[in-house]
This record gives sequence, structure tokens and C-alpha cells, in this order.
Amino acid sequence: MFVPKSFLPLCGGILLALTACATLSQDIPPELSAEELVQRAQEASDRNRYGTALLYYEALLNRYQSSYDWTLTAEYEIAFIHYKQKKYGQAREELNTLLKRYDSPEAELMPQQFKRLCSIVLESIDAKEGSRASPPKKR
Repeated sequence: MFVPKSFLPLCGGILLALTACATLSQDIPPELSAEELVQRAQEASDRNRYGTALLYYEALLNRYQSSYDWTLTAEYEIAFIHYKQKKYGQAREELNTLLKRYDSPEAELMPQQFKRLCSIVLESIDAKEGSRASPPKKR
């Protein structure tokens, strides 16, 4: 079987990236509090290290499943990272899923700021996608 030479570096890069992500997820100390996980995720996101930030938010989701506050924080921030990465379809889906949780009987126990933040980001996605879809104006 013939394998092009350009294919090998690509495979090596993918393998390296997957190994780095797996190593980082294992390197997240189990004793980190929810606040520390969010802090580290925010620091990574501020440096545009979105993959690392997502790993911290996933750890938050896994470790604090019984907390509405931390679960909604992680879900919103994951969707917001996808928005910042211009993955609008994925972000829209995640934000709408999060918003649907506010239709449940437990909604009064949930932090309300995420409901409003989801709406704001969804409006921004609509505006960005609408501006891309409109043809340029003739002068």
C-alpha cells in the first residue's frame, strides 16, 4: 500500500495533539475545587488556549454534576468558547439546549444569569450569520 510522504507528518501531528489532550486531562489535579477549575479554564481561554479551557470545563461538568451552578457555568462557557471559535452552529445548539433546561420545574433553582447570557449570544450569532448572508450594498 502506498502512503504519501505528506500524510506521515499529518498523522504524527494528530497523534501528538491527541496525546497532549489526554495527558492534560489526566494532569488536572483531582483535588481542584470548582472555583479553581473555572479559574484555570478562564486563564486558558484568555490566552486563546481553547482546547485546554474546554478540558477544565469538562472536568467541572464531570466532578460537579449535582450542582446547577457549576453545571450551567460549564455548559455556558463551553458554548461560549465555541462561539468565540466561530463555530456558530455548535454554539447555537449548545445554548438552545441549555435554555431548554430553564423550561423545567427546577428552573427556579437555577442561576438566572445564564438564561439571559444565552439569549444575548444567540442574538449575536443571528446578527453575524445575517450579515454574512446579506449581499453587499451597491453604491
